[in-house]
Amino acid sequence: MNFHYAEKKVSLPDNVHAYAEKKVTKLQRYFRDEADALVAFSVEKNRNKVEITVHAANTYFRASESTSDMFASIDACVSTIERQIRKNKTRLAKRIRQDALVREPDAISSFVPDEPEDPFQIVRVKRFNMKLMTREEAILQMNLLEHSFFAFRDEEADGAFAVVYRRNDGGYGLIEDAE
Repeated sequence: MNFHYAEKKVSLPDNVHAYAEKKVTKLQRYFRDEADALVAFSVEKNRNKVEITVHAANTYFRASESTSDMFASIDACVSTIERQIRKNKTRLAKRIRQDALVREPDAISSFVPDEPEDPFQIVRVKRFNMKLMTREEAILQMNLLEHSFFAFRDEEADGAFAVVYRRNDGGYGLIEDAE
Protein backbone atom coordinates (compact mmCIF):
# COMPACT_ATOMS: atom_id res chain seq x y z
CA MET A 1 0.00 0.00 0.00
CA ASN A 2 1.34 3.42 -0.96
CA PHE A 3 0.97 6.09 1.72
CA HIS A 4 0.76 9.86 1.38
CA TYR A 5 0.39 12.16 4.36
CA ALA A 6 -0.95 15.68 4.65
CA GLU A 7 -0.78 17.79 7.80
CA LYS A 8 -2.88 20.93 8.10
CA LYS A 9 -2.18 23.32 10.94
CA VAL A 10 -0.34 20.60 12.86
CA SER A 11 3.07 18.97 12.96
CA LEU A 12 3.01 15.37 14.15
CA PRO A 13 5.78 13.03 15.32
CA ASP A 14 6.70 9.99 13.24
CA ASN A 15 5.02 7.57 15.65
CA VAL A 16 1.58 8.93 14.63
CA HIS A 17 2.40 8.28 10.97
CA ALA A 18 3.65 4.79 11.85
CA TYR A 19 0.48 4.05 13.82
CA ALA A 20 -1.71 5.23 10.92
CA GLU A 21 0.31 3.14 8.48
CA LYS A 22 -0.02 0.05 10.69
CA LYS A 23 -3.81 0.45 11.00
CA VAL A 24 -4.53 1.37 7.37
CA THR A 25 -2.33 -1.47 6.07
CA LYS A 26 -4.88 -3.89 7.55
CA LEU A 27 -7.28 -2.73 4.81
CA GLN A 28 -4.90 -4.10 2.15
CA ARG A 29 -6.36 -7.59 2.63
CA TYR A 30 -9.55 -6.44 0.92
CA PHE A 31 -7.89 -5.59 -2.40
CA ARG A 32 -6.32 -7.57 -5.22
CA ASP A 33 -4.09 -4.79 -6.45
CA GLU A 34 -1.91 -2.18 -4.85
CA ALA A 35 -3.88 0.52 -3.05
CA ASP A 36 -3.08 4.18 -2.45
CA ALA A 37 -3.89 5.77 0.89
CA LEU A 38 -3.99 9.49 1.67
CA VAL A 39 -4.06 10.25 5.38
CA ALA A 40 -4.75 13.88 6.25
CA PHE A 41 -4.27 15.14 9.80
CA SER A 42 -5.58 18.44 11.13
CA VAL A 43 -6.59 20.15 14.35
CA GLU A 44 -9.81 22.16 14.37
CA LYS A 45 -11.36 23.67 17.50
CA ASN A 46 -9.18 21.54 19.80
CA ARG A 47 -10.35 18.36 18.01
CA ASN A 48 -7.95 15.99 16.25
CA LYS A 49 -9.33 15.30 12.80
CA VAL A 50 -8.17 12.46 10.56
CA GLU A 51 -9.37 11.95 7.01
CA ILE A 52 -8.41 8.72 5.22
CA THR A 53 -8.98 8.19 1.51
CA VAL A 54 -8.11 4.80 0.01
CA HIS A 55 -8.09 4.33 -3.75
CA ALA A 56 -8.11 0.71 -4.88
CA ALA A 57 -9.88 -1.40 -7.48
CA ASN A 58 -11.15 1.74 -9.26
CA THR A 59 -13.08 2.68 -6.13
CA TYR A 60 -12.56 5.38 -3.52
CA PHE A 61 -13.23 4.74 0.15
CA ARG A 62 -13.26 7.79 2.41
CA ALA A 63 -13.75 8.36 6.11
CA SER A 64 -13.34 11.43 8.29
CA GLU A 65 -13.38 11.37 12.09
CA SER A 66 -12.75 14.00 14.71
CA THR A 67 -12.04 13.12 18.35
CA SER A 68 -10.00 14.44 21.24
CA ASP A 69 -7.21 11.92 20.48
CA MET A 70 -5.39 11.53 17.14
CA PHE A 71 -4.97 7.76 17.61
CA ALA A 72 -8.68 7.31 18.33
CA SER A 73 -9.49 9.29 15.18
CA ILE A 74 -7.28 6.97 13.13
CA ASP A 75 -8.96 3.89 14.63
CA ALA A 76 -12.43 5.32 13.97
CA CYS A 77 -11.60 6.08 10.32
CA VAL A 78 -10.25 2.60 9.64
CA SER A 79 -13.31 1.09 11.33
CA THR A 80 -15.63 3.26 9.19
CA ILE A 81 -13.93 2.15 5.96
CA GLU A 82 -14.14 -1.50 7.01
CA ARG A 83 -17.84 -1.02 7.74
CA GLN A 84 -18.34 0.56 4.28
CA ILE A 85 -16.67 -2.44 2.64
CA ARG A 86 -18.66 -4.99 4.66
CA LYS A 87 -21.95 -3.17 4.08
CA ASN A 88 -21.44 -3.12 0.32
CA LYS A 89 -19.62 -6.44 0.00
CA THR A 90 -21.81 -7.93 -2.74
CA ARG A 91 -21.66 -4.76 -4.83
CA LEU A 92 -17.89 -4.63 -4.42
CA ALA A 93 -17.34 -8.38 -4.93
CA LYS A 94 -15.99 -8.01 -8.46
CA ARG A 95 -13.59 -5.25 -7.45
CA ILE A 96 -12.07 -6.62 -4.26
CA ARG A 97 -10.29 -9.90 -3.57
CA GLN A 98 -12.53 -12.97 -3.55
CA ASP A 99 -11.42 -14.14 -0.11
CA ALA A 100 -11.25 -10.67 1.42
CA LEU A 101 -14.49 -10.93 3.35
CA VAL A 102 -13.84 -14.35 4.88
CA ARG A 103 -13.64 -13.93 8.65
CA GLU A 104 -10.35 -14.85 10.28
CA PRO A 105 -9.83 -14.77 14.06
CA ASP A 106 -6.94 -12.30 13.89
CA ALA A 107 -8.62 -10.15 11.24
CA ILE A 108 -11.72 -9.30 13.28
CA SER A 109 -11.35 -5.69 14.30
CA SER A 110 -14.81 -5.00 15.60
CA PHE A 111 -17.66 -6.71 17.42
CA VAL A 112 -20.22 -4.77 15.42
CA PRO A 113 -22.39 -7.21 13.42
CA ASP A 114 -22.59 -6.91 9.66
CA GLU A 115 -25.40 -4.62 8.62
CA PRO A 116 -27.98 -6.05 6.21
CA GLU A 117 -27.41 -4.81 2.70
CA ASP A 118 -30.16 -2.70 1.22
CA PRO A 119 -30.44 -2.62 -2.57
CA PHE A 120 -29.95 0.72 -4.27
CA GLN A 121 -33.46 1.81 -4.99
CA ILE A 122 -34.36 4.78 -7.15
CA VAL A 123 -37.59 6.14 -5.71
CA ARG A 124 -38.04 9.12 -8.00
CA VAL A 125 -36.91 10.15 -11.45
CA LYS A 126 -36.93 13.76 -12.60
CA ARG A 127 -36.47 14.93 -16.15
CA PHE A 128 -35.81 18.50 -17.15
CA ASN A 129 -34.18 20.44 -19.91
CA MET A 130 -30.80 21.69 -18.81
CA LYS A 131 -30.33 25.21 -19.99
CA LEU A 132 -27.10 26.83 -21.02
CA MET A 133 -26.14 29.23 -18.22
CA THR A 134 -23.21 30.76 -16.40
CA ARG A 135 -21.96 29.34 -13.13
CA GLU A 136 -23.28 32.36 -11.24
CA GLU A 137 -26.74 31.87 -12.75
CA ALA A 138 -26.65 28.20 -11.72
CA ILE A 139 -25.76 29.14 -8.11
CA LEU A 140 -28.55 31.71 -8.06
CA GLN A 141 -31.03 29.15 -9.40
CA MET A 142 -29.88 26.59 -6.82
CA ASN A 143 -30.37 29.11 -4.01
CA LEU A 144 -33.79 30.13 -5.30
CA LEU A 145 -34.89 26.48 -5.33
CA GLU A 146 -33.29 25.94 -1.89
CA HIS A 147 -31.43 22.87 -3.18
CA SER A 148 -27.98 21.73 -2.13
CA PHE A 149 -26.88 21.14 -5.75
CA PHE A 150 -27.91 22.13 -9.27
CA ALA A 151 -27.10 20.47 -12.63
CA PHE A 152 -26.73 22.65 -15.71
CA ARG A 153 -24.95 23.11 -19.04
CA ASP A 154 -21.93 25.35 -18.43
CA GLU A 155 -21.74 28.30 -20.81
CA GLU A 156 -18.08 28.84 -19.88
CA ALA A 157 -17.22 25.24 -20.89
CA ASP A 158 -18.97 25.19 -24.28
CA GLY A 159 -22.19 23.68 -22.93
CA ALA A 160 -20.60 20.77 -21.04
CA PHE A 161 -22.56 19.14 -18.21
CA ALA A 162 -21.68 20.55 -14.75
CA VAL A 163 -22.99 20.59 -11.20
CA VAL A 164 -22.69 23.35 -8.60
CA TYR A 165 -23.16 22.45 -4.94
CA ARG A 166 -23.17 24.08 -1.53
CA ARG A 167 -20.18 23.10 0.63
CA ASN A 168 -20.28 22.53 4.37
CA ASP A 169 -17.99 25.53 4.92
CA GLY A 170 -20.57 27.83 3.30
CA GLY A 171 -18.82 28.17 -0.06
CA TYR A 172 -19.76 26.65 -3.39
CA GLY A 173 -18.22 23.85 -5.39
CA LEU A 174 -18.27 22.97 -9.09
CA ILE A 175 -18.14 19.47 -10.59
CA GLU A 176 -17.27 19.37 -14.26
CA ASP A 177 -16.26 16.75 -16.79
CA ALA A 178 -12.48 16.27 -17.01
CA GLU A 179 -12.46 15.77 -20.78
